[in-house]
Amino acid sequence: MHIENHPSLANEFPEFKDKIHTLKTENAHFAKLFEEYNTIDREIIRIEEGVEHAGDFDLETLKKKRLGLKDELYQMLKA
Repeated sequence: MHIENHPSLANEFPEFKDKIHTLKTENAHFAKLFEEYNTIDREIIRIEEGVEHAGDFDLETLKKKRLGLKDELYQMLKA
């Protein structure tokens, strides 16, 4: 079963595309959170596509962590 990839942060928040780039290069904390978000996102995609295996609880935990990171990154973008 093919599952749509989770859109990148820049695709989800196109109005912040330039700010995302600036913060990734100038703010180490933002860059770290951004990388962690992308790492978890790729892991979720691999699980959903059947490349890696994980239980429902583990997948749900990863999705909650990704959402928390997305919220934190969004708050930084709005600031």
